Amino acid sequence: MTKADILHERSSIEAQIRDHTLCTRLQDIADAHPDAPAYSMRVGDGWETLTFGQARAEVLAIASAFAALGLEAGETVCLMMVNRPEHVLADLGAVHAGATPISVYATLAPEQVSYIAADAHAKIAVLGGAAELARWQHTLEVSPDLTKVIVLDPEACPSGDRFLTWDAFVALGRERHAADPSVAEDRLRAVRPGDTATVLYTSGTTGNPKGVPLTHRNISYEVASIEQTSSLPDFGAQISYLTYAHIAERVLSLYLPLFKGSHVHFCPDLTQLSTALREVRPVLFFGVPRVWEKIMAGLLAVMAAQPEEQQAQVRAAMAAGVAYIEAGQNGATPSPEIVAAYEKADAALLSLARSLIGFDRALWLSSGAAPLSIEVQRFFAGLGLNILEVYGMTETTGACTVNTPNRYKLGTVGPALPGIEIRIADDGEILMRGPIGTGGYLNLPEATADLIDEDGWLHTGDVGSIDDDGFCRVVDRKKELIITSGGENISPANIENLLKEHPLVGQALAFGDRRPYPVALITLDGEAAPVWAHARGLSFTGLADLAEHPEVLAAVETVVAKANERLARVQQIKRWKLLPVEWSTETEELTPKFSLRRRIIHSKYSDSIELLYTD
Repeated sequence: MTKADILHERSSIEAQIRDHTLCTRLQDIADAHPDAPAYSMRVGDGWETLTFGQARAEVLAIASAFAALGLEAGETVCLMMVNRPEHVLADLGAVHAGATPISVYATLAPEQVSYIAADAHAKIAVLGGAAELARWQHTLEVSPDLTKVIVLDPEACPSGDRFLTWDAFVALGRERHAADPSVAEDRLRAVRPGDTATVLYTSGTTGNPKGVPLTHRNISYEVASIEQTSSLPDFGAQISYLTYAHIAERVLSLYLPLFKGSHVHFCPDLTQLSTALREVRPVLFFGVPRVWEKIMAGLLAVMAAQPEEQQAQVRAAMAAGVAYIEAGQNGATPSPEIVAAYEKADAALLSLARSLIGFDRALWLSSGAAPLSIEVQRFFAGLGLNILEVYGMTETTGACTVNTPNRYKLGTVGPALPGIEIRIADDGEILMRGPIGTGGYLNLPEATADLIDEDGWLHTGDVGSIDDDGFCRVVDRKKELIITSGGENISPANIENLLKEHPLVGQALAFGDRRPYPVALITLDGEAAPVWAHARGLSFTGLADLAEHPEVLAAVETVVAKANERLARVQQIKRWKLLPVEWSTETEELTPKFSLRRRIIHSKYSDSIELLYTD
């Protein structure tokens, strides 16, 4: 595609969204479909639902409440609570008041929360309950700018003028809006497409998080592009379960519904995701790689417990599914023989399997935020499910390259979104230019200069390539590539993904920078490993006990050997250690997006790493 073609696509989308703000989108959808279901939260055995008309009425009341508390246009509101309607309503209420909402990761340390509150000059915080208040305690002690704290859980709300329950806050807004609706109306009409709609703080792997301002125009362009390439129906059901501090969740379940009228079902407890999937049967679903890996691990564990004859039938059916998905790559048409074999397998088994896990109505399944193993993609392809990998970052308002239902290649992150320029720098770094790029980091001019060059190219920090068909591949983070003492460049993520294909393995870290060969630290999957062990009649007292079991160690040895068969000699793991723990955000080895915090792991397990290089 020529540059002229790209610019033509861009101008077409820009004309479509020229006057859009989040405020106008909510008004349009609420006026056109006031009774359409918008947000549902589980209450008891059922779901409690707000329509778009009801949601907008609440948003206007909340905007009036923010104004009544002294929040001025341009000031900031920090949000920390689980995914639920109140989070969305508070966010949009702040936007309608002309303010900037900032969702903060609930896993951040209190000092990091204080840093964000100070950096953004937070005026008001909206918190879920006792757990969130504990993380904000340090901020409450040191921040004079934070004038009011609204707490969703009335039992957890402290006494004093600084605090207000959510119910009291909303009641104040309804009263003020009924008395003078012009306050909220004047505020929302003053919002412009170029205004900041949110600031998201990148979790990062080291140092303080960086604030990324995103405008209404950034968001509108991103959503319009996703809408154009995904071919999703209006008013489809979806699930919100990733934190709203994550750009993907914001785009898909906070912003996209304002354009598509989607019905969002909230799942604040990740352990209930499989149940929510079966109940909601979403039309679209996004998962970071770890979510897809966990679903696959669970299915593999169940399949392994079946009689061999039944396993053979499943493998045969899944082979037909893989062949069908692979044959449709880059817009190709599968042969009649492949289609017939797939339809037979689908009728006999695959459609039932999709129904059992809640994906029988899924039209758009996607993964991003980190590389997805090709074997994970092929596993789900075997069920007739095409996981479309996308690539982007907070700084690009989410995805900047996407595989689409009609144009995809497994193992790639797709071509650029319509109107977006992507190129590879001389050193292999992926560069992006277009209307979805942030204008820079908040209060960090030097970091902004490193991010965006004088020609407007945004430097992603990722190394990749683009093939002749325009499909992009991501190798790894530029700063995370291993350079061995022999001068070989190695992608640790490639090694790690191969190791994690087995359901036993929860996480893996490859290490080898300035060393003669790569080694690996491996952890067991806390859910799949016990199932695997029980199926083999192993006795154990816990995960740490399993990590020392001879059969488990032998199985992991086989996992490493099979991974090494698919790696070049210089990439192969020479030695490894199975750790007796799980890695998580709470124990600090993982970011909130489930990416490895490599420096923390390197430091925390330095003794284990050194022993792997000791003869």
